[in-house]
Amino acid sequence: MTDDLLQSDLFTFESDASLDELTAILEGAERVYLKKLSLNDWQWSENSSAHQGGVYIPHQDRDSGFFPALSLKERAASGAPIREIWFDLHWPQAETTKTARLVHYTSKGQETHLTNVVKEPFRGVSPASFLVIARRRLDSGELQFTAFVADSGGLGVGYLHDLFRFDSNFISGCFVPEAAARESADRAFSYVEQAVRAWREGSLIEFAAAHAMIPSTSRMAELAQAEYMNTNSLSSLNPFTLAAPGDALMRISRDIEYRLFKDFELRARSVELIRIVFGTDSAAVTAEGAIRSLITEFPRIDKVLLSAAQQRKSRAGKSFELHIERLLKDGGVPYEAQVVIESKKRPDFVLPDFLLYSDSARTRQEALVLSAKTTLRERWKQVHSEIQNCDLYLATVDENVAATVISEMAEAGICLVVPESLKTSDAAVYRRQANVISFAEFFETHIRKHRFPLWRARYPKPLK
Repeated sequence: MTDDLLQSDLFTFESDASLDELTAILEGAERVYLKKLSLNDWQWSENSSAHQGGVYIPHQDRDSGFFPALSLKERAASGAPIREIWFDLHWPQAETTKTARLVHYTSKGQETHLTNVVKEPFRGVSPASFLVIARRRLDSGELQFTAFVADSGGLGVGYLHDLFRFDSNFISGCFVPEAAARESADRAFSYVEQAVRAWREGSLIEFAAAHAMIPSTSRMAELAQAEYMNTNSLSSLNPFTLAAPGDALMRISRDIEYRLFKDFELRARSVELIRIVFGTDSAAVTAEGAIRSLITEFPRIDKVLLSAAQQRKSRAGKSFELHIERLLKDGGVPYEAQVVIESKKRPDFVLPDFLLYSDSARTRQEALVLSAKTTLRERWKQVHSEIQNCDLYLATVDENVAATVISEMAEAGICLVVPESLKTSDAAVYRRQANVISFAEFFETHIRKHRFPLWRARYPKPLK
């Protein structure tokens, strides 16, 4: 139980049936294979004329030892060899087991596919969802494989991210759950030992004072930016000199800052829970008292968990804005942040300033609004009212936006700005969408090329 808690998110209390099913599949697995689904990996389930009828498996995953070994297929006709293996694959979401085929067509280089799979779990999933295959070894020594499709619009992908700690650029790979639990325990061990020692010595209050504070959102953003810059030997986050400013933004916000925040959160929230359940006097604690506290103090415990979840969501959105603001500052792009335009409407950024934005005599291209949302869902509709005879750009690092939503944005006059790797990703639907651009294109073309000449009279010095 301890390992399960350490490797999971202690402060996420949301759940749904699919998440419960996913955790049940992972329990007891000796190895787990994850593959972020490309569009071709799942759209065939909704289109009978689609060429690909399964999931593409990279050759390094095929040969990793996770899947059963392939053997040559016996063929009467001549031609390039075909290597394959048939094995039973259980699909709990469809309540069925089907014999899947892992096949390598040597005539196509390393191309390998997992075919003869069940369609139902793939139908209607969001872009950038995951195929999860858990492998167990039965007492008989036989291998048992179970497959699950974790929709990126649900809680499952976030659970997998916290469990296996893969980065935003992750595509596929194998994991050992036991090793993930051990690594998680090792990361927390030093802190746990300190907390236990402080509790036993009666100095938990002093210990809590030193660890209970989570840095402010702005400070956390600064720490993440500094780590990225140090790692990449950068002196600034100038978007005009970064090869891929959007990827840098995604790396800072989704990976580095999230990891930093989780570490601070574990320390702060754990101390709160220790004080609620065990108190500060170790000599007065009994097992019966601890159990009683878990029950009677549940409202306080629930309040701590709720506060943690709310803080995480609000922090993510605000920090994303701060990272974009850093790009604007370092690039010398004139802007005003969070100005009230009318009826309490407060766009994230108005470029170049509110005065020009409000000028009824200006042209449409002279001003623009830049909004920022880490995830979109239905919230993108909130920004449409911010348009006032200008272009509206919506920046995001969300990769699971459906094509229909992007079309609705186009009809509303919204241009979506995404990281460079997401714009070209096979898992997202951005590649062929005219109203979706990369951060590099936004800064180089839409700002430097199209707007700087219009703004140079107002801001001659920073515009180069």
